[in-house]
Amino acid sequence: MKKYKIGIVGIGTVGTEMVRVLKQRDFPAEEIRILARSSREEAIDGKTYHVVETSAEAFDGLDFAFFAGTEGAKGASQVHGWEAVKRGVVVIDNGDDFRMDPRVPLVIPEVNPEALGRHNGFIANPNCSTIIALMALAPLHRKFRVRRFVVSTYQSVSGTGRSALAELDAQTKEYVAGKTPVAKVYPHQIAFNVIPQIGGQKSSMPGYTSEEAKMLFETRKILADEKIRVSATCVRVPVFYGHAEALNIEFERRVSPEEAREVLSKAAGVRVTDNVEAGKYPLPIAAAGTDDVLVGRIRADLSVENGLALFVAGDNIRKGAALNAIQIAEALTVKTA
Repeated sequence: MKKYKIGIVGIGTVGTEMVRVLKQRDFPAEEIRILARSSREEAIDGKTYHVVETSAEAFDGLDFAFFAGTEGAKGASQVHGWEAVKRGVVVIDNGDDFRMDPRVPLVIPEVNPEALGRHNGFIANPNCSTIIALMALAPLHRKFRVRRFVVSTYQSVSGTGRSALAELDAQTKEYVAGKTPVAKVYPHQIAFNVIPQIGGQKSSMPGYTSEEAKMLFETRKILADEKIRVSATCVRVPVFYGHAEALNIEFERRVSPEEAREVLSKAAGVRVTDNVEAGKYPLPIAAAGTDDVLVGRIRADLSVENGLALFVAGDNIRKGAALNAIQIAEALTVKTA
């Protein structure tokens, strides 16, 4: 079996998970080279890795470079991404710098693997919330055609990185101790609260944030359908790991809950968890640490013709980031094997 030399740029929450996923999936890695803003030693699951300072020369000899998009690495692909491609490296970018670039495929391997055939050495991971939503929406779209969907997200703090995880932990302890929680990472207290803003204002979509705009534009690019209409409200919630989303979908024709369950039960990377009477439905705590996206609460949306409502949950650091990136690399190694 051919072995590959792997680079990971950024060793925050997502970069660390990328190392774990590579190991867990037995990716044929001859070398895992970690790049960051400064050189140091970094321990991951009991193994010490030498971290090298990111430079153009640090990419020499690599087959793949994963840009983790955390710990200050957001924007790193702008500086080093295309230079790495020039050096013969296939770049898989978890950041949002090039997602809408026409040169760059935006890929969920279970949804649009054919897009990998059009890459120019640079491939983008979609936003975590887009991935989790489309794992359920795409198989339904292929079968029934989606016209429009409304999505409300419940996004965990791990999407912001290590500092946000630490802030939620600290604020929870402060609150329980009767102290006033201190907010530094977020503009408001996140413990025992929800914050209906993720990202800044999107100038081209007045009133919407950048995270909400991603749901629209990334969905259209991935599904290759500019007619799909999307209205998103993205909310940060006091959960450590796992994003959840409520989806209200309008199709071209009536779709029964039974039809939807049948399609979703056969979809790769999806696990139907749908029995309200037994208290079984998608939960972030159940999705955390797993690869599948959980789908449940599947029912008719009685407020619109041809409507369906459902609820999804997925691990935003795994399938929403690290796992999806490794799956892209796996698909490319199969093509070149």
